[in-house]
Amino acid sequence: MHDSDGLNIKGEVNILEGNIENLVARLIECRKENDLLRSELSSLQNILRSCKLPGTVGISAADAPESSGGEFSFAEKLQVKQKLLLILQKIEMELRNDQTL
Repeated sequence: MHDSDGLNIKGEVNILEGNIENLVARLIECRKENDLLRSELSSLQNILRSCKLPGTVGISAADAPESSGGEFSFAEKLQVKQKLLLILQKIEMELRNDQTL
């Protein structure tokens, strides 16, 4: 009876070790994916920061000329840029929250 208990324990330990190896492999993959997402987020932030809307220097949205013919107005372009920045900030906060867990 003691021999069968020893075999059961060894079998359970082997299963546990296999599960740990699987978890470690998944963790490594998640870290790689997280690094890739951070890199993409950083690239998107740099693109948005470098994005210069026409007439943004020294002109307010109220003073900007409205465009016609289906193009976006200055105010609309500015609003889109602000929304994109907010989205990127939310993504960055989510990544930070996931990192602390």
